[in-house]
Amino acid sequence: MSEKIALITGGNKGIGFETARQLAKAGVHVIIGSRERNKGVEASLKLQAEGLDVEALVIDVTHLGSIGEAAREVEKKHGRLDILINNAGVLLDAYDKKPSEQTLETWRKTFDANVFGLVATTQAFLPLLKKSAAGRIVNLSSILGSNTLHATPGSPIYDFKVPAYNVSKSAVNAWTVHLAYELKDSKIKVNAAHPGHVKTDMGGEAAPMEIVDGAKTSVQLALLGEDGPSGAYIHLGETLPW
Repeated sequence: MSEKIALITGGNKGIGFETARQLAKAGVHVIIGSRERNKGVEASLKLQAEGLDVEALVIDVTHLGSIGEAAREVEKKHGRLDILINNAGVLLDAYDKKPSEQTLETWRKTFDANVFGLVATTQAFLPLLKKSAAGRIVNLSSILGSNTLHATPGSPIYDFKVPAYNVSKSAVNAWTVHLAYELKDSKIKVNAAHPGHVKTDMGGEAAPMEIVDGAKTSVQLALLGEDGPSGAYIHLGETLPW
């Protein structure tokens, strides 16, 4: 029980991959979740070459069968889970559609990955997290999920209306609050993380933050002490407005 075990969905690239690296460097055994086995194995081999304790796991958060099989595999191999980082997500039709023009297909695909997949993954792994001495759930959100800032002229995100994605992250925030309430009398802490605007496939090369910094919030929340928050919306230690 001395070594913590973490699962990161979408952990084979970008912020998820760097989160895996930083957690493994902190002494955590990291399970890199990816939709395609070859990509997960490739990512794991890169970190293993750095002397880090990682393994690959196939998990597609948009398919219940894949989620269930992944949970059974982790239970069989490890018997518990200490950290779940719901990192997998999509950004579709980013800036080319007005709120009234985004198709229902875009909304459905976005919510399937960003909300329903996150909820389903959490539900599947919660029994294993309850076996941890101090479980931690980190839901990757975004500052773009802040309704307060979207409704405030002059805020940093006021003009960034990417409706399906933004609303999906608002839903992630709400789920975080509700799950944290359910688990308030347990040793499990649940928080939403805004990584920042990071240079990834999703964030673009013009983003101001490097990937190494974009992973820091997830790592901090994954390694929270007993006195840390639960049900919070955090970026680099600062609380964001809902």
